[in-house]
Amino acid sequence: MSFVRTVLGDIPAAQLGVCYAHEHIIIDPSFTTLQNPDFMLDDVAVAVAELGDFRRAGGRAMVDSMPCDCGRNVTKLAAISRLADVHIVAPTGLHLAKYYEPSHWGNSCSETELAALFIAEIETGIAVEDYANPASRRPTSHRAGVIKIATGQKISLREERLFAAAAVAQRKTGCPILTHTEQGALALEQIELLRRHGADLRHVCLSHTDRKPDVAYHREILASGVKVEFDSAFRWKPGQGNPTLDLVVALMEEFPTQIMLGMDAARRGYWRHYGGGPGLDFLLTTFAGNLKERGVMDAVLAGIFTGNPAGTFQFCPGTEKS
Repeated sequence: MSFVRTVLGDIPAAQLGVCYAHEHIIIDPSFTTLQNPDFMLDDVAVAVAELGDFRRAGGRAMVDSMPCDCGRNVTKLAAISRLADVHIVAPTGLHLAKYYEPSHWGNSCSETELAALFIAEIETGIAVEDYANPASRRPTSHRAGVIKIATGQKISLREERLFAAAAVAQRKTGCPILTHTEQGALALEQIELLRRHGADLRHVCLSHTDRKPDVAYHREILASGVKVEFDSAFRWKPGQGNPTLDLVVALMEEFPTQIMLGMDAARRGYWRHYGGGPGLDFLLTTFAGNLKERGVMDAVLAGIFTGNPAGTFQFCPGTEKS
């Protein structure tokens, strides 16, 4: 049976429901929030209220994307999932180096050490707290269901190790991979790096690629078999139109099973219940309406929001069994 690993346990992929493919539900006090206090998303009650709006609009699941040691709190994610009645997929992995102190262990761990840590969080459980020393972690019963990795404007040696480790962890466990692209850049290089290390590209999702809204570029990305996640639908400024909307309309007929949406709403200013906007129900209200106005049919929307996330974030058969 194909399954998705949520923070509260494994569920059949067919039960995932309407899903946002890249979110930030909790960001606790951390080096990340010291750099930008607007990133602080630490209130469980606020998250439950915001996800309540999402659920009333038809939403049923979110993939969280704040990985190890940059504000992740798995016990809060589990509480929010229960209280809001929304499936949450929790990540392992590491983000860009800028979200960590220069002395952080992720900068010095080997590929083998990183892969072992990711595998432990997928198979055993994420730590109660994200300790600075990974050897001191006390696992919870909440397991990771996605491996989050990232590249900046050029691929560093640290990032090469991360991608290699993620591919090893996927081959061992079958866990899907979610990547961060910096303003949509280096998508093709990410694909080649993961392919070289034996990752199953059918269960790899590249995030934020619509921030480089070139149709030809996206055709090349999607021809590899990976999935993409668009999250700039609410970010375009007046006079820019909506290139995210244009990309979906241009690509959906050719690549109907490979496009997903998210908000990547990692700021208080984006959440209605922190006093900002447009709120996490935006995609299911305003943007879904925009897509329908451009001729996108209900069956296509069901693929974007339901079928494609279920297919992407289900575990694939691991190829390296112990």
